Amino acid sequence: MTIVPKHSPFIIAIDGPAGSGKTTTAKALARELGFLYIDTGAMYRAVALFALDQGVREFTPATICPLLPDVRIRLERVDGNQRTLLNGVNVEDRIRTQEMSRAASDISVISCVREAMVNLQREAAVDCDGAILEGRDIGTVVFPDSPCKIFLVADVETRARRRRLQLEQLGIPADEATIRREIEERDANDSTREHSPLRKSRDAIEVETTNTTIDEQVTMILGLVRKRIDQFQKGQLS
Repeated sequence: MTIVPKHSPFIIAIDGPAGSGKTTTAKALARELGFLYIDTGAMYRAVALFALDQGVREFTPATICPLLPDVRIRLERVDGNQRTLLNGVNVEDRIRTQEMSRAASDISVISCVREAMVNLQREAAVDCDGAILEGRDIGTVVFPDSPCKIFLVADVETRARRRRLQLEQLGIPADEATIRREIEERDANDSTREHSPLRKSRDAIEVETTNTTIDEQVTMILGLVRKRIDQFQKGQLS
C-alpha cells in the first residue's frame, strides 16, 4: 500500500474515450495502491436509469433537471466488487448494459447533470488519502489540479473488441460491428458536447494502449503513478 499525506489527498485522474481501458486500469491501480476508486461513469448511468424508470424517453434539460433532487447515488465495495446504489437499491447489473451506455452518453451532455455529478465526485474524494477517478473530464474539469493525469487512447477496433469481450463476460450477447458504430458515435458526442467535452489536459501523460495487454498497461501506468507520488511527497509537484 502507498501512503500519501492525509491532509492532502493524492488524486489520480484517468481520462480517455470509451473502451480505452480506463475502468480496468483504475480498478487495478486502486488495488495496488490502496486508493479509493470512484467510478464516475456509474453515476451517469444511474441518473439515466432513474430517468428511464420515471418514464422519461427524451433527455433534455426540461425533462432531466427537475428529477435530480430525487436522485441519491452511492458507490460501495463489497468483497472487492463495486455496487452502485440508486436511492438505496443496488442497480449495478441494470446499469451495465449497452442500452444504459447509450443513455449515459445522451444524458451526460446536459449541463445540470454534469454539474451535479462533478460535485458528487469531488465530495467522494475528500475524506481519503488518495483516490482514482476515471472518466472523460476528470483531469480537465473535476480535478484540474490533480498532480497525476493519465490520458488513455486506443484505436476503435481494439476498443470495440474489448467492449464485446467485457459484455460477453457478463453474459450479454454483443455484436462487435454494432459496438464499433456506437463507440464512434460516443466519441463524436463526447468530444463535441458544449459542456465538459472529452479532451486531453495539457499536463496529462498520454498512454497508447492499442497493442498492450491489460497487465502491461497497468504495470506501465503504475510505474508512472508511483513516480508522481514520490515527487508529490517530496514537494516537487504543486
